Amino acid sequence: MKMHFCIPVSQQRLDALGGRYVLYSVYLDGFLFCRVRYSQLHRWNEQLRRVFGNCLPPFPPKYYLAMTTSMADERRDQLEQYLQNVTVDPNMLRSDVFVDFLKRVQLDTFSITTKKASLDVFLPDGRSIQVEILTSDTAERVLEVVSHKIGLCRELLGYFGLFLIRFCKEGKFSVMKKLADFELPYVSLRSSEVENYKVGLRKWYMDPALDSMLMDCRAAVDLLYMQAIQDIENEWAKPTQVQRQKLVALQKEDNQTQGTLLNMDGPQQTLHQNLELRFQYSRDSRWQWFVIYTKQAFLLSSCLKKMISEKMVKLVAENPEMQIEVPEQGKSKKYRIQQSQKDYSSFLPRKSKIKTEKVDCVFGTIKEEDL
Repeated sequence: MKMHFCIPVSQQRLDALGGRYVLYSVYLDGFLFCRVRYSQLHRWNEQLRRVFGNCLPPFPPKYYLAMTTSMADERRDQLEQYLQNVTVDPNMLRSDVFVDFLKRVQLDTFSITTKKASLDVFLPDGRSIQVEILTSDTAERVLEVVSHKIGLCRELLGYFGLFLIRFCKEGKFSVMKKLADFELPYVSLRSSEVENYKVGLRKWYMDPALDSMLMDCRAAVDLLYMQAIQDIENEWAKPTQVQRQKLVALQKEDNQTQGTLLNMDGPQQTLHQNLELRFQYSRDSRWQWFVIYTKQAFLLSSCLKKMISEKMVKLVAENPEMQIEVPEQGKSKKYRIQQSQKDYSSFLPRKSKIKTEKVDCVFGTIKEEDL
């Protein structure tokens, strides 16, 4: 599924010879990810094409004459769509040519060299553990280091993820986004736009039935238990009175295994400005628009995609003949897929992108305080 890449701004710069070039500010899930030139992306596309051939989405063409303002806006829009579409293929996401380039541009953007460093990782019970990493280590690699230190079974890594967490006054905090596997946690924390943030470890699946897959690993059970308690204390989860009484009783018995099996996932809060999240929902064979105004639009969107992914995994397990490709927990599971099934969006100028009419929003709107 597509990732939330966007290029809201670009700047003209002068190179060492006095020539002009455009530097694009690339954001991922609402946070500055890197700044990159068209020529860098063009070379990267050529490298990807040598490996993956025609599986790649279309790349915006070169212009050999000076660009007008409208042409510059069109190129920015096309590059944005390219970054979104190139992340559809999970095999591409895991390739060295994909990851190595994104690692390099993240380091270059924030002028960070590869070296040994210490990183504090926030656990759901409020404690932090310190791990020794390289500044160029991806979130996937850092998760492996953390799991080794706390004794989490390697085969269960896909059920957990690293998140960017913002700490506020009075000890309160907000989960802002999940770090993609190719993001560099050390670099993300040193972004000029990130203050009072930590990297946190949390579970990364939506289906409570998957809890049962983790019960044989004590470290995994401890993490689920700590997160369940934390979510209730922060009022991110709203258990019924019966569930709350049961959890209190289990706490007194220190029965962590049973405590994690309570289904108490709920909405979380952040301090970003409200954004609009739109998606279509099928009800009685009719597609209807669902609109949410929330400070966590990016995270909610990621959670929705995760729910869809888990549903697809179940469908494939029940129907082996289905020819689709879906990600497993943390990795990609390969199934047969036909090239014709891949659908990349064509280039559309920003002003031409489809806008949903208010009359289509049959559910009305949901605001932050309604969640």
